[in-house]
Amino acid sequence: MLRDRLESLCYGRSLCNSHDTIRAMGIKVVATNRKARFEYFLLEEFEAGLALQGSEIKSVRAGQVSLNDAYVQIENGREAWLMEAHIAPYTQANRFNHDPKRPRRLLLHRREIRALWNAVRQKGMTIVPTRLYLKDGLAKLEIALARGKKLHDKRETIARRDAEREMRRGGRL
Repeated sequence: MLRDRLESLCYGRSLCNSHDTIRAMGIKVVATNRKARFEYFLLEEFEAGLALQGSEIKSVRAGQVSLNDAYVQIENGREAWLMEAHIAPYTQANRFNHDPKRPRRLLLHRREIRALWNAVRQKGMTIVPTRLYLKDGLAKLEIALARGKKLHDKRETIARRDAEREMRRGGRL
């Protein structure tokens, strides 16, 4: 969804860099889950807000976030939660600090939660966070409906990446 909006802004421009466009929209990417693109086929993406405590948003702004083992859990089709995401404790918060791995509520529309819940009940489907960013000062999480890759799919991805790297290397010489 966000990527489509960025592409529509760049349409017709020959020298449009996605990073320049992202900065123009007031978005600062804090953390990405690169492993998600390798482990899963990402089918549909959603933008969700995060309900954070004061010390958590300060750590997010400082870039102290890891989405490596994170996943999204939906409870009874009503609430979505971000599980196992690590937001480091904020050093100046002393005793009022937060638990680094606590579940965090995702702010989505009811129809989006219901659509995700119905999709996840199918075999092989899951919801993974792909990146965390600040948009106009608010923490947003890009989540994706995903289907797990088999081993041969992962090997194909590696082979394609290696071939592209070799072509780029050959073009430089």
